[in-house]
Amino acid sequence: MIAHIFEERCDGCNSCVAACPTHVLDARTDGAPVIARIDQCQTCYMCELYCESDAIYVDPDQLARPTITPQAILDGGQLGRLRHDYGWDQDAAPGEGHLSDFWRLGPLLREGAEIATRRYAAFKADRG
Repeated sequence: MIAHIFEERCDGCNSCVAACPTHVLDARTDGAPVIARIDQCQTCYMCELYCESDAIYVDPDQLARPTITPQAILDGGQLGRLRHDYGWDQDAAPGEGHLSDFWRLGPLLREGAEIATRRYAAFKADRG
């Protein structure tokens, strides 16, 4: 689940807002986006992958709100690791690289949406 946006690193491009399939983030005109609907986060990592400023950290725990501190994220060297490890920070020739395989994300995003739906239903049941 999305854990933190480092405002001091964010350049305000809002690529993460556009990439999020479940509209977890709200854009702002004067700074970093806001995590507005964390219960809809499906832990798909799209926001983190599209953040060229390495300003977003997504915690791998899909069910619980993150408890990791921003300092622990920085100290752990995890910012941008996923994007760099998968080559999303490299230029690729047309038809090559991560964007040519984008179609493969469909099943992953569908599964993530189902996880988010179950999590939201559990959240509502606990509060109801």
